[in-house]
Amino acid sequence: METAATFRGDARAQDRGEVRVWALPAPTVASSTTLDLTALDERERQRMNAFVQDRDRVLYGFAHAALRTILSALTGEAPAALRFVRAACPCCDEPHGRPVLTSARLEFSLSHSRDLVLIGVAPTPIGVDTEPVPKLGTAEQLARVLHPAEREEVAAALPEHRAAVFARLWVHKEAYLKGLGTVLGRSPAADDIRGDVAGWHLSDLSVGPGQAAAVAVGSPAPYEIRLHRALPVTRPPMFSVR
Repeated sequence: METAATFRGDARAQDRGEVRVWALPAPTVASSTTLDLTALDERERQRMNAFVQDRDRVLYGFAHAALRTILSALTGEAPAALRFVRAACPCCDEPHGRPVLTSARLEFSLSHSRDLVLIGVAPTPIGVDTEPVPKLGTAEQLARVLHPAEREEVAAALPEHRAAVFARLWVHKEAYLKGLGTVLGRSPAADDIRGDVAGWHLSDLSVGPGQAAAVAVGSPAPYEIRLHRALPVTRPPMFSVR
């Protein structure tokens, strides 16, 4: 078991070029009563409370509390003391690019889908994305917005594999665009991400059946990726889920 102290002592690994990714099962609505969300700031609370569905509120609260727990363990700062700003968007130079931690050089990315929360941390720009593999008809419809070469790859796949091929391309695309800080402000058809993109290294993540996931790291060279299935232990814990 890795404690917060272990993580702080090993934070130098980030400077050595190590990428850490956490794949965490989200709590159910029934277990959400045990969540301690006191570390969330006012903006996060407002966004969480704006969700109509209880399931969406629980997922958002868990994901952002988990992010603060991880960054606290790596930096030594209290979860509630962490502050974030937005980098300039590469498309328009306005301050709505990727989120940035104000007090440390660590870069991070957060994604959640269905029952999974994915969090990546690196010493260089990073994007992560996870999505459930869609139904075949949905995959074929969404594939129309991809790069022409990617559309061809989806169309060439056997019908029983086509949805999974699309999902893999889509999470690679989303992770790359998150790393850039543009998300879908940049057309999904603009880049062919079937391999690495100039200045970026893209990798699959194994997170379970029926789910696709990827990480994009702002480096032309491969990074060592450490995949964690549980949060670092903090004292007192940020939250517990029964």
